[in-house]
Amino acid sequence: MYEEVRSAARAALLELLDAAALKPGQQVVIGCSSSEIVGQKIGKGSTPEAAKAVVDEILPILNERGLYLAAQCCEHLNRALIVEHEAVPGAEIVNVLPQPKAGSSFATAAYKAFRHPVALEEIRADAGLDIGGTLIGMHLKKVAVPVRLEQNRVGQAMVLAARVRPKYIG
Repeated sequence: MYEEVRSAARAALLELLDAAALKPGQQVVIGCSSSEIVGQKIGKGSTPEAAKAVVDEILPILNERGLYLAAQCCEHLNRALIVEHEAVPGAEIVNVLPQPKAGSSFATAAYKAFRHPVALEEIRADAGLDIGGTLIGMHLKKVAVPVRLEQNRVGQAMVLAARVRPKYIG
């Protein structure tokens, strides 16, 4: 099952990255309900293995492109974000540590995979994936536009995507 999850997460991310045309240094916020991936109601079947499968698949792709993952925690941590410290120099860091069922399995897996993880209350990301209805919109820059994905499921979870429209002057 987790190989299918990895494959679907990879496909969804690659579709988003193609549509968003991001440059190195930009941030991608991802919210991921491992419960939804395995067919449970969000917050009711946290599955660290499913979350780790997603992180293990997407993080190398983002790293290879010089992009930063902002992993959204669940409502137990007010949807805080786990990011690499180098991605947010000078940002106001908060003192939280995500755990499965108390911060999200996905954010926990990202925290463990990052070299120097920190938590923030908010961020303004350039693109995002919402795996399982986690509501990432508050962490995107203004004027985000939806990206329709062919790969619109990871496991049993619905996937939505958005990118930020570049500012045009003139």
